[in-house]
Amino acid sequence: MPTKVIEVDRTSRPATLTFAPRFNVAIPFIDRHIAEGRGSKLAIRTPTEDVTYAELSAAVDRAARVLLAAGLGRGDRLLMVIRDGPAFFYAFWGAIKAGIVPVPLNTLLRHDTYTFMIEDSGAAGLIWSPEYTPEVGRALEAAYHKPDLVLLTDGADDCFATRLAAASPAPFEAVSASEDADCFWLYSSGSTGRPKGTVHRHRDMVVTSEYYGVEVLGIREDDVCFSEAKLFFAYGLGNGMTFPLWAGATVVLNPARPGADSSFPLLERFRPTLYFGVPTLYAAYLAVFETRRGDFSSVRWCVSAGEALPANVLERWHEATGLWILDGIGSTEALHIFISNRQDRIVPGASGTPVPGYRAKILDENHQEIVGEGSGRLLVSGLSTARLYWNNPERTAITMLDDWLDTGDTYRRDADGIYYYCGRSDDMMKVGGIWCSAFDIESRIIEHAAVLECAVVGQNDPAGLLKPHAYVVLKDGVGAASDGLREELLVLCKTRLAPYQYPRWITFLAELPKTATGKIQRFRLRDG
Repeated sequence: MPTKVIEVDRTSRPATLTFAPRFNVAIPFIDRHIAEGRGSKLAIRTPTEDVTYAELSAAVDRAARVLLAAGLGRGDRLLMVIRDGPAFFYAFWGAIKAGIVPVPLNTLLRHDTYTFMIEDSGAAGLIWSPEYTPEVGRALEAAYHKPDLVLLTDGADDCFATRLAAASPAPFEAVSASEDADCFWLYSSGSTGRPKGTVHRHRDMVVTSEYYGVEVLGIREDDVCFSEAKLFFAYGLGNGMTFPLWAGATVVLNPARPGADSSFPLLERFRPTLYFGVPTLYAAYLAVFETRRGDFSSVRWCVSAGEALPANVLERWHEATGLWILDGIGSTEALHIFISNRQDRIVPGASGTPVPGYRAKILDENHQEIVGEGSGRLLVSGLSTARLYWNNPERTAITMLDDWLDTGDTYRRDADGIYYYCGRSDDMMKVGGIWCSAFDIESRIIEHAAVLECAVVGQNDPAGLLKPHAYVVLKDGVGAASDGLREELLVLCKTRLAPYQYPRWITFLAELPKTATGKIQRFRLRDG
C-alpha cells in the first residue's frame, strides 16, 4: 500500500494506522489495486455480471466525472436508493473520489421517510434503481427541497448507466481530503421514529476494515465474501464492500431479497468462503434445512450481527453445518462490529469482547463506571465512530460524549470480561437485524378509526428472536375486538410500514398501564 497515503503497522497490537495529511479513502480502497497488479482479478460477482478491479476503478473514475458534470460539488450530498450491484459501488466511490458525500438509504422504506431524508439532508442529487420508483417518485413530489440531479441507475435513455458509458475513460485524480474530513453518511433510526444522519469520516472504513475485517475475521485476498445484509446497512457495507476491497478479495452481491430461493443458488455457484447473516435469517434457514439444504461447504466462517444471536440458534447451526458463527454487536454510529466473539473463543449467547482498537465501559444508573462484573448502559470508544448527527445537535450531545459513544444498549459483563446483551435502553428494537421504532408502528395503528391508544414492545418468538407486539385500546362505542379488526390493523401496518415492521401479535386491552402523569409503562407490557 503506498506509504504516501496510509501506513499499516501490523507488528503492533492493535495495528497502528498512520494517515497522510492529504488522504482520500478512495485511493486505498479503489486505486491501489491497479498499482498492486490486481486489475484482472474479479472484484464483484452478481447473478448476471462480473466486474474486475480494473473495470471497477475505471467505472468509479467515470462516475466521479458524471457527478461533477451534473453540477454536484465538494460537500454536496448524493442520496442513493440503489439495489446491491456494481452501480452502488460506482456511485458511492465515484462520489467520494470527487469530494461529494454519498448517502446510501434503506431501499425498504416508504415515501414519507424518503421525503424527510431528502429535506433533512438538503441533497443535491438522488440516484435510484427503477424498482424503487413508486416510493421515491412520491417522495420527490412531496418534498419541498428538490435535488438538482435526479437520475435512475438504468432503464432509461438518460440514466446513470448511459452517462457512465459516455464519460471519459481517463484516470480521475481523487479530490484532496483528510482522514477526519466528512466522507459519507448513513441514516440511523431514532427513538422518536425520525431517522438521524450519521456523519462518517474518511478514516472510518479503514478502521473497521483493519480492526474487525483483518484482526478479528482474518479476511485475506483469496476470500469470497457473501453478505445477506444489504449494502445500505452499516453491517452490510463492511461485509459486502469495504472488507473485500480492503483485502483485495471478491464479493458476491445478491440484488434480490435475502432468502433460500435467491441465496442458495449463489452459495452453490460462487462458493463463498466468508458468509455474513443476521440471527433471523440463520433461524429461518435452519427451518428450511428440514426440506432443503443450502450448500455452505465452501464457507470457513459465518458472521452474525444486527441483533443478539440466541445460543440455541448458534448451537443448532453448528450441528447442522459444522460451522461456528462469530456473533458481535455493532451500530450505524460505530460503522461496524465493536464487540465480538473470536475464532478461538466463541461463547454461546454472548457478544464477546471488545474488538482491537475499541474500548467499552458500562455505566450504572448514576452514570458511574462499573469496574469488573455488572450490568448497565454500554458506551464504546473507537476511531470509526460518527462525528455527529446531521441537523440534530441535541441528540449528538446525548449520544456522542467526547471520545465515547452511548450505544443505548444495556449490557452485562461477567468476571471473564465477556459482554452479554440485555436489551435496548429505550423503546427501540431490532427486527431481522434492522432497527425498528415502536413509535412508527404505534403511529400507523392509531390511524385506524377504531383505535384509541396503542403501545408496541418487543417480544421473543419461539426461536428467541425479537419481534413487535402491539397492545391496542379501542375507542368507546366501536364494538368488540375481533379477528377481522386485527386483520385490518395488520393490513394497515403492512401497507404503510417497511416490511419488517408489522406487529407479529396484536393484543386488545381495556387500558394501557400508565404512570400517574399518564406515561405508558412499557416495561409492564414486556413483563407480561
